[in-house]
Parts: sequence; structure tokens; C-alpha cells
Amino acid sequence: MTPDAPATAAARPEGLGPAAPARTAILSRIRERIVAFAASRGAGAHAEDLAQEVLVLIHEKYGHLDRLEDLLPLAFQILRFKLAAHRRKAARRGEYDAVDVDVCPPASDAPDPATVLERKELLAKLMGGIAAMGERCRELFRLKLQGRTFPEIQSLLGAASLNTVYTWDHRCRKQLLETLGGTWAGTGGRGET
Repeated sequence: MTPDAPATAAARPEGLGPAAPARTAILSRIRERIVAFAASRGAGAHAEDLAQEVLVLIHEKYGHLDRLEDLLPLAFQILRFKLAAHRRKAARRGEYDAVDVDVCPPASDAPDPATVLERKELLAKLMGGIAAMGERCRELFRLKLQGRTFPEIQSLLGAASLNTVYTWDHRCRKQLLETLGGTWAGTGGRGET
């Protein structure tokens, strides 16, 4: 610093010449426009942050520009790039598809109470129907529920052939279906298979 330089030059940041107050005024006017433009283009709460990023970039890379005619188009071009990057980032993160948890709570893994009640009623009907059947049918259902195969059931029940076990199974299921009122489902519609 030379001895005849003004004392205010020492207080100025490096890179800002005598036109710094004018440039600061221009940048504050540009900032207002940038925030309004970003907010109108869907940036919402991020408009202030985007404006700050634009101004930092202008200050760091374009410190040599100090006229409004040069800074304004440059600021808006930078803002357009920043807005595009913001949209890409939001799309990657799924922010556009996000649903408020308070408005639409996530689906629960637990069944709804109506389904639980229907299943309990159907189970009670099944247990009552099986209890009313003969010994062979009850034993056949017990073995099937244990995961036994038909050849295993044949040997355990002492059937003469595998076809005999298939016939017993068919007759027992038909008898159980009649006990339940003609349908396996509580509301009907599926048939006897």
C-alpha cells in the first residue's frame, strides 16, 4: 500500500476496487431478483440458498465485472444452471414423489381388523367341521397339515393303494365343504378346490 492511498483501501476485501460500494448495491438488487425468480420457478424454500450460491460464484469467478448490464444476464444464467441441478437432485432423491406421512400414513403389515375377524370365523367353522367328521378324515387332515405326502399317508393309514388315499382325501374335502355351507371362503365364490 502506498503512503498516499486512502485509509479505506485497507478495510476493503482483496479484489474489490474503488467501485466496490457500487458493485455491492448492484449485487443486492440482483439478489432480490434472483430470489424472486427462483421462488417463482419452484425452488420455494431453497430460493434464498440458490441466490446465495449464485452470488458467491459471481464474487469468486467474476469479480472483474461491475456493471449491471454484465452481471444481470450472468446471474440469471448461473441461476438457471443451479435450478436445473436442484431439480435433478430432487428427482434423484424422490422429493417430487414424496408424500407427507401425516396425510397418508404408510401401510401397515398387520391385517385390518375385518380380515382378522373373518379368518377367526372361518377357522372356527373349519375346526367345527373337522371335529364333526369321522376318525379317518380327521387323521387324514392332521397328517396333511403336518406336511406329509400322500405316499407317507398311505403307509401310515394302511391304505391298499395310493388311489385309495386320493379318494379318501376327495371325499373328506367334499364332506367338509358341505359342512361349511358349500364354499371354502367366508363370502363364497371360490368353489370346492
